[in-house]
Amino acid sequence: MSIRINQTSCVGCKRCIEACPGNLIKLKDGKAEIKREKDCWGCTSCLKECATGAIEFFLGADIGGKGSILSTKQQGDLRHWIVTAVDGSIKTITINTKESNKY
Repeated sequence: MSIRINQTSCVGCKRCIEACPGNLIKLKDGKAEIKREKDCWGCTSCLKECATGAIEFFLGADIGGKGSILSTKQQGDLRHWIVTAVDGSIKTITINTKESNKY
């Protein structure tokens, strides 16, 4: 499992750095980067904190993703989980974060 950080989309907010339990993400030239992608645990903590969609998570066959890419974008109280399949098709799941834990 691994993540990729798109340097063009990264705004250097450091939220992913603070969220990473493995301390794997560092800031370089004002942008987040992961030194060794293979060391990523696949917890997706950084992905959930990235408001710009700069972090992508590779969904390998071992977890049923067959090579799909997962990214997320925040829009107010809405979090959009975007899955891009190998064939290019895109599926989006939108969750209202304000209402998600409401009992």
